[in-house]
Amino acid sequence: MDQDQARRWLAVALDEARAGRDEGGVPIGAALFGAGGELLGRGHNRRVQDGDPSAHAETAAFRDAGRQRSYRGTTMVTTLSPCWYCSGLVRQFGISRVVVGEDRTFRGGQEWLAAHGVEVLVLDDPGCAELMRTFIAAHPALWNEDIGHE
Repeated sequence: MDQDQARRWLAVALDEARAGRDEGGVPIGAALFGAGGELLGRGHNRRVQDGDPSAHAETAAFRDAGRQRSYRGTTMVTTLSPCWYCSGLVRQFGISRVVVGEDRTFRGGQEWLAAHGVEVLVLDDPGCAELMRTFIAAHPALWNEDIGHE
């Protein structure tokens, strides 16, 4: 995957993460791009805003994309390494690639995805990392709830 293209796509997910933060939620954003590079869907974590534990950024982008005949060749771009729930979504629907903004804050199922044929590119983006560091420092209990820690 071309890193310059991946960084342009990450900008869409990062805009979504900031929107989530501005709404008082967890600042994680995602976007789903088609095989031809077209934006299919975008979204951000809405667990807090909607009171819905399944409203992760990747699922929001997936839902926003609507029904696709096939997900072969598509790329899920996310500001943070996908959790196991979202990694399962990628595998279930055959999404071909995952671009991760950063994985220092949280490491989900990206190695599992790669072991099962999903191309994974980690960009180690400082903007994504700073957004999460700032959020976690301000809201540690909410962060622990989001990742399933007490």
